[in-house]
Amino acid sequence: MDAPAHFATGEHIRTIDQIPAEQLVVPLAVIDVKDRADKDPDTVLTVDDILAYERRHGRIPEGAALCMYTGWETRAGSAQQFLNPDDSGVMHFPGLSPEAAAFLAAERNVAGVGVDTISLDFGPSTDFRAHFEILSRNKWGLECLARLADVPPAGAMLFVGAPKVAGGSGGPTRVLALW
Repeated sequence: MDAPAHFATGEHIRTIDQIPAEQLVVPLAVIDVKDRADKDPDTVLTVDDILAYERRHGRIPEGAALCMYTGWETRAGSAQQFLNPDDSGVMHFPGLSPEAAAFLAAERNVAGVGVDTISLDFGPSTDFRAHFEILSRNKWGLECLARLADVPPAGAMLFVGAPKVAGGSGGPTRVLALW
């Protein structure tokens, strides 16, 4: 889990122990981009993906979590496959576009976002704008999630067992979805 303080600074930015409990038990929306990720490891979740999801499943509830399923968890047994570096060492895996991250934080007021890859940003990112768009607005991020394919697109609740480390910027987290 990345707390807002993982990438953002300022008096208003929360550390992991300052995230209110009511923002850790939230409705869950899951957007499946696996087919696209299978063809393009650098694919990103877009605002259009979010709007298409909402046309089918309804508006993402305020205070919910939005998780992106890419199928990347199947690569977790191999660092080489999970990080997917090219010959020059640049990693290639899906993530959130900065525009989608900003839309989720500002227009949908999500509590946080999650991915089944190692980063909220896609692999080749050098500016980590998706992280900044989410975390600078006091939202949290979850990385390396497993079994998102088992969760329905809408109707589940997410329970985030955030570590209570004073002043922490993140850490290992147990995450459960129930429906």
